[in-house]
Amino acid sequence: MARSFRRWLGSCLLVSALGMVPPPVNVRMNSVNFKNILEWESPAFPKGNLTFTAQYFSYRKFQDVCTNTALTQCDFSGLSKYGNHTLRVRAERADEHSQWVTLLFCPVDDTIIGSPGIQVEALANSLHVRFSAPRIEKEHETWTMRNFYDSWVYNVQYWRNGSDEKHTVACQRDFEVLRNLEPWTTYCVRVRGFLPDQNKPGEWSEPVCEQTSGDEMGPSWIVVAAVLGAAVCAACLLLLGCFALLWCVYKRTKRAFSRGNRLPQHLKEFLSQPHCNRLLFVSFPSSDENEVFDKLSVVAELPRGGREGAGDACSLRPPSGGGLPTS
Repeated sequence: MARSFRRWLGSCLLVSALGMVPPPVNVRMNSVNFKNILEWESPAFPKGNLTFTAQYFSYRKFQDVCTNTALTQCDFSGLSKYGNHTLRVRAERADEHSQWVTLLFCPVDDTIIGSPGIQVEALANSLHVRFSAPRIEKEHETWTMRNFYDSWVYNVQYWRNGSDEKHTVACQRDFEVLRNLEPWTTYCVRVRGFLPDQNKPGEWSEPVCEQTSGDEMGPSWIVVAAVLGAAVCAACLLLLGCFALLWCVYKRTKRAFSRGNRLPQHLKEFLSQPHCNRLLFVSFPSSDENEVFDKLSVVAELPRGGREGAGDACSLRPPSGGGLPTS
């Protein structure tokens, strides 16, 4: 409180002596995962409230980011992530303003690496841990803090719940398996990003605690069940495919043979007469080609009254009252 009073008193003396607006105090950059917020504190000024203007240097001149704002912070997240940037801020009152307060900032070096995401799954006497690097606002969803650093690794720290002894493992992948743990025991895990070339650690994630189990065959049964399920699904699909193929072949074969098997119209009319059908079947030769036949001549003596049945071209009745001499 005494320090604030001395600062207020000094500002009042400066204003009364020189008629100047005092500059902002405690200017600093608060940057986490490239979310760059320039912050400051308003100086003591007896003539009323102050406004502020914040700028950054680009293309040989300063560009305004926040102008005439009553807030004591300004968002510089749109800056390039590489290279050094010169930032400055001043206080204003009507037509008067303070001197600029300048700050040098390099996002890729000065930003704080936030805590990663973490998922923990207990299987038998091991913990399967998956990580996700911190996201960056206003960037493509697939880009994370890991994409901007070549030496990125994860520091995984785990311990038995209630114990002060912690174990740390470094890994470059997005997952890690903590093996040979005590069964039926609760372990806690946390993770952070780390840059070995800069010796720069990130923020730790919140601890996640899971209890191990004593079933060593748990993962094996899960794998076997998954393999059997996949085999049954593949067999069902194969049977359905074979049935569909056979059905298509059957339909195409039936369609092909049903187009050219129709009898001519004159043959249908001939076969539609029953007496001609019998004559047709009787006239077929015997299937035995080795049989020998003698020639037989039949002479029919017609009655004197005229010919009976002469107009019946298909009749096979023998003439009445006559003998059948053989030759």
